[in-house]
Amino acid sequence: MRVVTAGAHGKIARRLGRLLSQRGDTAVGIVRNPDHQADLESDGVQPVVLDLEQASVEDLAAVVSGADAVVFAAGGGPDSGIERKDSVDRGAAVLLAEAAVAAGVRPYLLVSSIGVEMVAGDGAPEDMDEVFVAYLRAKLAAEEHVLSREGLSPMVIRPGSLTDDPGTGRVRLEHTTDRGEVPRDDVAAVLLALLDDPKDGAVVELLSGDTPVTEAVAALP
Repeated sequence: MRVVTAGAHGKIARRLGRLLSQRGDTAVGIVRNPDHQADLESDGVQPVVLDLEQASVEDLAAVVSGADAVVFAAGGGPDSGIERKDSVDRGAAVLLAEAAVAAGVRPYLLVSSIGVEMVAGDGAPEDMDEVFVAYLRAKLAAEEHVLSREGLSPMVIRPGSLTDDPGTGRVRLEHTTDRGEVPRDDVAAVLLALLDDPKDGAVVELLSGDTPVTEAVAALP
């Protein structure tokens, strides 16, 4: 399997890259910073330096051509402002969707966020920080584009609050869940399971739970 991941130096993406490479798959990682190439190479991931805020559809399609699936795990980062929430968390996700369609790659896994539905219809809790509102709106807009784009087989994962605790291999994958936490290890494991057992059109929230990852994914409609 050849998998191309956008935002490949992120904490979830690096975990996924290691899982893929360790079992013999070809993992290709897109990064903006050339200094991150060595980290990916140490994980067994093939790095590609490309700025998704500047790249064209054609640039990115050349990278994803021949892939079996693409994964969007990029983000503007915790210190980025409202503008980059839109240009990365939405804009780059849309760019990857268009590039995948152009390259004939259907499976598209989008790492989103629990809570995006709170900002649907321009709504937002009064006590929510405006930058976080922008982040959730960007993620929701990315979901809407990917899910409606003809030529894709999209899957959207909305993790809860992320932790660096060791993964348990047990999760809750539901269309509606309570708020809670999930280790990044387990998010990466779910992404890997979805690559192996795709669920076209799935939109699920992900928290720590009691069900083994492969069983939880297999149970999705």
